[in-house]
Amino acid sequence: MRQYSADLTPPWKKPKPVPEVPAEPGLVVEEPGTGFCGAVIRCEAGTVTLEDRFGKHRVFPLEPRGFLLEGRVVTLVKPSGASGASGASGASGASGASVRPSRTASGSVAVPGARARVARAGRIYVEGRHDAELVEKVWGDDLRIEGVVVEYLEGVDDLPSIVAEFAPGPDARLGVLVDHLLPGTKEWRIAQEVTSEHALVVGHPYIDIWEAVKPSSLGIEAWPRVPRGQDWKTGVCRALGWPSENTGAVWQAILKRVGSYKDLEPELLGRVEELIDFVTAP
Repeated sequence: MRQYSADLTPPWKKPKPVPEVPAEPGLVVEEPGTGFCGAVIRCEAGTVTLEDRFGKHRVFPLEPRGFLLEGRVVTLVKPSGASGASGASGASGASGASVRPSRTASGSVAVPGARARVARAGRIYVEGRHDAELVEKVWGDDLRIEGVVVEYLEGVDDLPSIVAEFAPGPDARLGVLVDHLLPGTKEWRIAQEVTSEHALVVGHPYIDIWEAVKPSSLGIEAWPRVPRGQDWKTGVCRALGWPSENTGAVWQAILKRVGSYKDLEPELLGRVEELIDFVTAP
């Protein structure tokens, strides 16, 4: 008698096989259970270590259907051959040393070939064009992946009406970066007025965004002190022998000297990262 298979499930209802992907160093995946997204830096003894954009490490077991790769469910497996589980002959040259993924200008893990996310309803506002250009140069890759748009305000005097018109909410958070945000100042009072559950205003202590660039990156000892009542950019240019009649051109020259987050003061770095986290929070 002919034997028939007991599996009568139609082919179109059978689950599709999940592809196995070698956990090569630098591969960016997401662990769906925790939402942790990071690049593979090590794979050994049935586990894989991921590093997120902030340098945080998490270790996960290598389980079937355990990760998302570009939105697709995959099973990570230990790499075979010369690439090894822990980057045996990688750039470090030491056997067993992990290979660290490349970085963006902000210091986060680079995601080669990643497409820009559709823009979120949330936004980050900065005071001026120079602020926006600096944020774009250092955090541009991160912002495109996160779908965050940065716009500039040309000052904060009208911030209360701008925030009211924006109408921040759970799905449209608003982050604002303010220059020279010190207790008791006009900027401070305005920030207090508009801050809410869905609107965050943070600032750095510098009079102008120029000051957030480390002097050492520009080949100067320090940013000069400019007397009160004098235009700060003009005073700086005159003190340093830079052409004061075209501060826009001077700024472009400064911006060219900024290669990564290492050229910026930590007081600015922390505030921008805080705003990105706030706007992208689930």
